Amino acid sequence: MYSGAAAAAGPPRRDFISVTLGPEEAVGVGGYNNSKAWRRRSCWRKWKQLSRLQRSVILFLFAFLAVCGVISYTSMGEAWKSITNKSLDDQRTEQEIPGLKLANPAVLPAPQKADTNHGDYPELSLQKPPKSPHVRRGPSNLQIKASRRDTRLKTRHDTIRAVDELVEADKVEKTEKSIISWRGAVIEPDQSTETPSSKIKEPEKPSSVEAEDQKEPVPINERQLAVIEAFRHAWKGYKDFAWGHDELKPLSKSYSEWFGLGLTLIDALDTMWILGLKEEFEEARKWVANDLVFDKNVDVNLFESTIRILGGLLSTYHLSGDSLFLEKAKDIGNRLMPAFKTPSKIPYSDVNIGRGTAHPPRWTSDSTVAEVTSIQLEFRELSRLTGDEKFQKAVDEVMKHVHTLSGKNDGLVPMFINTNSGQFTHLGVYTLGARADSYYEYLLKQWIQGGRKENELLEDYMRAIEGVKKHLLQRSEPKKLTFVGELAHGHFSAKMDHLVCFLPGTLALGAHNGLAADHMKLAETLIETCYQMYAQVETGLSPEIVHFNLHAQKGHKDVEIKPADRHNLLRPETVESLFYMYRFTGDKKYQDWGWEILQNFNRYTRVPTGGYTSINNVQNPSNPEPRDKMESFFLGETLKYMFLLFSDDIDLINLDKYVFNTEAHPLPIWVPA
Repeated sequence: MYSGAAAAAGPPRRDFISVTLGPEEAVGVGGYNNSKAWRRRSCWRKWKQLSRLQRSVILFLFAFLAVCGVISYTSMGEAWKSITNKSLDDQRTEQEIPGLKLANPAVLPAPQKADTNHGDYPELSLQKPPKSPHVRRGPSNLQIKASRRDTRLKTRHDTIRAVDELVEADKVEKTEKSIISWRGAVIEPDQSTETPSSKIKEPEKPSSVEAEDQKEPVPINERQLAVIEAFRHAWKGYKDFAWGHDELKPLSKSYSEWFGLGLTLIDALDTMWILGLKEEFEEARKWVANDLVFDKNVDVNLFESTIRILGGLLSTYHLSGDSLFLEKAKDIGNRLMPAFKTPSKIPYSDVNIGRGTAHPPRWTSDSTVAEVTSIQLEFRELSRLTGDEKFQKAVDEVMKHVHTLSGKNDGLVPMFINTNSGQFTHLGVYTLGARADSYYEYLLKQWIQGGRKENELLEDYMRAIEGVKKHLLQRSEPKKLTFVGELAHGHFSAKMDHLVCFLPGTLALGAHNGLAADHMKLAETLIETCYQMYAQVETGLSPEIVHFNLHAQKGHKDVEIKPADRHNLLRPETVESLFYMYRFTGDKKYQDWGWEILQNFNRYTRVPTGGYTSINNVQNPSNPEPRDKMESFFLGETLKYMFLLFSDDIDLINLDKYVFNTEAHPLPIWVPA
């Protein structure tokens, strides 16, 4: 049907459109060809076709938009500048003391970039000595050079390149309102309201030091070389008879175990790095990489393992930039965390790092105050490096809790705290010796580590020093030495532990960071007392405990020693304070005193076959009664502080960039955030 109808209709109809092109519009004869000239003429014709009013409106709109753009740019620039300045101001803190303004802003040196070739160390170079060792300078590089004159060591010393990135802090502006006023010290409020733990965002990464930041090194002197020789002698004994074990028994040529974690080796890692002992360090690193295992069914003391193992690994990571040590630090840090699982959040003293359990000592549910308040530097730094807040949160809770406790005596704290109730126990006994000493030390050092912003810590420290002045200071006879005694239920005891000799150095460090000037004066008198604890003894070595004479007696010295207290454990506290005093004053007598002590260690404690030993009787030069034990802190602290004391390079572990933990492991001071 469809085909037939179509045929009947005839052929289909077609429609056409006819277009006639003028000659001027024909292609190739001056018509549209998409050229720039044609487009310009076309636009101009369209513009000319607009009325004068339309053109005026368009021009007005363009002019208006241009003016608005300029105004917006200016306003945004001012706002951005204001925001930037406010951000910078928020990063700065300043504390004022009447007549004294803080001159040492807190800085965080960037760790050295991790090197994939752990066997490569920087070459040795000489360091240019500063004009005076006590002049405060900006941070610089950690560089060490061995003297070519040293033929005894038969080993070249390689320098350690800088681990610090120079961070010059700007001058800080005062804030208008102070919130802490403590007997002459006015501490300005922090601009930021965030706690350091809340600012943890991501793990810190080591970074390299620019070439222009390098400084010429200071040559190692003869006394420093003597320290290196002493360290090598001690290390020889450890390597030959106690390798990989906790402590050397040099006389019996064997070892003793405490935790079975190579305490001496880990404690000595950063000392070897600072002394420039490449071969020894690399050998120890291999042991850490291949043999250090924390997955052991063993109880460790939370405090001792934190300050020696965790602190040693963190410090070595910062100095070397080797991520191996950070990984090991994270491992042991996580294994110590069960200690904080207590009803009061006051940690137990002992942790089984293999089973993940913790408990107090068998004979009590108490922990010592020093132990639970002297692990903060290490755990806080572990949080900063890993970005995991749990470590810092745990230890900060302890400090905040202790801050609020009753039972203190003008800032002085008892020696024990119960892990169940969270309250002080054995009230009425106050000392700066064993079981309480490093509580006071870590109040100041946490404040410094955190950029001098955590004012509760500073408040507790300042109050405690005033408590020491009020209750514990006395003067002896006949030389009128100022010493720190003890208070037991209102009765003063003229007993002073050698451990208390940390205090002069801590006071000097506080004064260096802008605290009351009389702290330095007290430090000067106390370090004289600590030196006399050596000088007035027959061997020239201090006993563990002394008692001072309060009344002049013919034929008696200031220092009296009881038979049970006359042992010497190769402790570092006096040498530690001598280091701080020389670093901040430049007085050479502190170096001379330290040199005397080193010579007496060599004379009475050195074992010919390798190592040094603690002794039982400092009053008997002919027979000091060696105890056959070399504590790990002899290499980790005593010889390290000796080496730094004898150095005239204030940038060798710059105290404006590092803070030492209580086991002499330097950790970086944080940049204000």
